[in-house]
Amino acid sequence: MNSIGEKIRYFRKLRGLSQEELAHELDISLTAYSKIERNITDINYSRLNQLCKILKITLIELLYADKN
Repeated sequence: MNSIGEKIRYFRKLRGLSQEELAHELDISLTAYSKIERNITDINYSRLNQLCKILKITLIELLYADKN
């Protein structure tokens, strides 16, 4: 698990959330959220912090996550 998108997907699934639910919580479209997980869209610091709050993890946990 190398990319930030893969890490976000991992924690989203760990929390039992769908892409639709997380997109709604972030107040963005499903398409926009999907692009984040697929690393098509760069994600800024503010959005990373939003994601971490929703996923109930710290930014450090997200950035250094390794599921292996």
